Amino acid sequence: MPSALRLFRDDNNGYKSFEMPGAKPHYNPDRPGQVEHIALDLSLDLEAKICEGTCKIRINPVRDGIDSLTLDAVNQQIESVKLGSAKQTFDYDGEQLQVRLKKPTVAGQSFTLTIAYRLEQPERGLYFIGPDKHYPDKPVQVWTQGEDEDSRFWFPCFDYPGMLSTSEIRVRVPAQYQVVSNGELVDTSEDGDHKIYHWHQQQVHPTYLMALAVGQFDVIQDQWQDIPVTYYVQQDRSDQGQLTMGKTPRMVAFLSDKYGYKYAFPKYAQVCAADFIFGGMENTSVTILTDRCLLDERAALDNRGSESLVVHELAHQWFGDLLVINHWSHAWVKEGMATYSEIMWTEQEYGPDDAAYYRLGEARSYLSEDKSRYRRPMVTHIYREAIELYDRHIYEKGACVYHMIRAELGDPLFWQAIQTFVQDNAHSTVETIDLLRAIDKATGRNLRPLFDQYVLRGGHPDYKVAYNWDGDSNLAKVTVTQTQAKDGDTSSTSGLFDLRIPMGFGYVSNGKTQKVEVKPFTVRIHEREQALFFPLDKKPDFISFDLGNHTLKTVELEYPMAELKAQLQHDPDPLARIEAAIALAKKGNLEAVTALTAALTDDPFWGVRVEVAEQLASVKLDQAVDGVLKGLKDPEARVRRAVVGALGGIKAAASYKALKTVADKGDPSYYVEAEAIRSLGKVGAADWQDKPKHKKTLKLLESILKERQGWNEVVRSGAIAALSQFKTSEDALDLVLKYTEAGTPQALRLAAIRALGTISTGQSKPNVERILDRLDTIASETFFLTQVSAVSALGTMETSRAISILQSLADHTPDGRVRRRAQEAAQQVQKAIGKDKAVEKLSQEVDELKKTNQALKSRLEALEAKAK
Repeated sequence: MPSALRLFRDDNNGYKSFEMPGAKPHYNPDRPGQVEHIALDLSLDLEAKICEGTCKIRINPVRDGIDSLTLDAVNQQIESVKLGSAKQTFDYDGEQLQVRLKKPTVAGQSFTLTIAYRLEQPERGLYFIGPDKHYPDKPVQVWTQGEDEDSRFWFPCFDYPGMLSTSEIRVRVPAQYQVVSNGELVDTSEDGDHKIYHWHQQQVHPTYLMALAVGQFDVIQDQWQDIPVTYYVQQDRSDQGQLTMGKTPRMVAFLSDKYGYKYAFPKYAQVCAADFIFGGMENTSVTILTDRCLLDERAALDNRGSESLVVHELAHQWFGDLLVINHWSHAWVKEGMATYSEIMWTEQEYGPDDAAYYRLGEARSYLSEDKSRYRRPMVTHIYREAIELYDRHIYEKGACVYHMIRAELGDPLFWQAIQTFVQDNAHSTVETIDLLRAIDKATGRNLRPLFDQYVLRGGHPDYKVAYNWDGDSNLAKVTVTQTQAKDGDTSSTSGLFDLRIPMGFGYVSNGKTQKVEVKPFTVRIHEREQALFFPLDKKPDFISFDLGNHTLKTVELEYPMAELKAQLQHDPDPLARIEAAIALAKKGNLEAVTALTAALTDDPFWGVRVEVAEQLASVKLDQAVDGVLKGLKDPEARVRRAVVGALGGIKAAASYKALKTVADKGDPSYYVEAEAIRSLGKVGAADWQDKPKHKKTLKLLESILKERQGWNEVVRSGAIAALSQFKTSEDALDLVLKYTEAGTPQALRLAAIRALGTISTGQSKPNVERILDRLDTIASETFFLTQVSAVSALGTMETSRAISILQSLADHTPDGRVRRRAQEAAQQVQKAIGKDKAVEKLSQEVDELKKTNQALKSRLEALEAKAK
């Protein structure tokens, strides 16, 4: 097996290591001095995709006698290097520019290097977007993307985050185009049929935050206090721009208040760019967003993702741009807070229940990566490329850690600490230790134990919680087990967590108005298994482990049925009600179904109803199906979406009928309609009651693909996902392949590419080869999102040819994220190929037994219910 495909394991309880072959420690380079200013003077040829001009770098040497400088400059044509008017000799290897200074430096005496250079069709850093034969309507645009270390692809620089300087950019473009960049627009001048835009950033920032965007935009002008707030969108999309970004001034006010520091830059611009490779990028004072975030009225019904994206990138203007990380290894400090700001804004705008549920989603996202991909410390300087660090550990886990700090300190001290951190470090660089010091300075609290457990090592506690009541002694016994740790191992590498966890015992009083009282206790959980005893006046109605659910963890509740039902019905914390729903579903009996069905219609919070729908569908009783179907009438679109998604797991006539109704008639929500279509494919592709619905379902899906073009191709992508469930159908495969062709709207094409992996698993060998031929061609395309989709598809296949395509893609892609994903996908395929086929057969037999058992159990539960 090639070295790149070896499965590396660390000693962290068998979790796959984050470190891939070739990973090594990374440090900031030695510093020749302080870069004081960078000035770019560029001319863009948008048709030929050429950029040429000069880069001036003013450097204040830190010491005498420096006679050479090493700059980052990848795939550039370096034409000359001058110091003043004197040419300097240089060597250039395509990645680094070595400048030999004729006069060694004198400490404190600044000098300016002028580098004349040229780029032709750059592959990274600077992106030229425009129409082609497949997409003739694509707008002409140019935009940059510097994070992590891609600014070196579009101008020579010292390209690491610890070097801060002021900057200015002069850009010459054809007169019909606008240019947006960092800082203030200080001049616009005519040059024949061209225009020159001159932007100046007077506050220091790193090279990766220098940016420009060029296009023909509709401009929406807004304001917060004396700060211009501007939205740039493709022409004729102003309404969508206002709908998507219109809350920005209120967000600026909110974050200025929370962070205790007024927005620090002269303007805030947001540019919605075509083919942008991220969701958004927080360049100093000019965020570039994907145009896929632009909402229409129907999408805005139940899409808060765009709003979250807008507040995330805005939060970076403080955490990332005002406070700059000194090294990539500390990226969680900025990404965690920007992600936590999504939760903060949700709390501000929609209330604490919505914020708690949002936070649960972030925690689950991290937990999924930790379980299925790798476990790592949040701070590590060992990697191949810095972009590998931009994962769910620094975003989602980072947000959860900030929340734990808030829960530990309480709101007043938390915001005092955050404001101290921002005020003490504004316009300078920070590391994790600076956050700890700010907390200590502002509150006197030493949170190093929390950071040691959650930030500087990998993992989280996995709790199993059991409860018993001793009526004779009026004692509640709660047994807590940390299942992530090995029994008997108390060493520093055991994986045990030492945390103070609040617990509550709930009492429900039924008078004229029902009241719920929760009696709190705080306990230290630090051993693998602890039995805790609580003397109480009377038996509680329910138990709430980790009051408020502020701790990042997993938990498995082993409570009696009565306590779980009471918790689901009465616990004031929505996350505790969700935990009760999960535990009830595991009981799997008719009593649990009845309780869950009641919660699906009665719970006041939509997020709980979403979870209940999913849990109900997991109970293998016929009565559970009736319960799930009641959720189709829910007024909240996100609940209806969960319901139709859950019905996709129920292969029965009732679910097929309900899903077909929604798929035929549609729904006010794009997402509900798309999810219903996707689920219809799952049910329609299965054989149940000896009445295959294949042809009827395929015909409907084909008509949806022909007729339902719309916002971001959400609905038609649902149809593609539905087709992928017809794993033995050549007709379905032909349709999916059709939509992978160039010229298909991008969002739909990407969905079709991903679907090839799913549909491949039941196809004939010749058809699998057709799929592989198509993916081989697609994998050679240069667009980042196309490559990611190809990797996703290939990673689900079980053929050695998929490995060779993935390895080829890993070898030639310029993007570190694609490279890593391709290598991880190759490992998955290798593992799947080696899977014992006998296990697969056994699994099929077990599934058949489960179906038979469900029918018998449903009848038995019904008979028992009648007998009571």
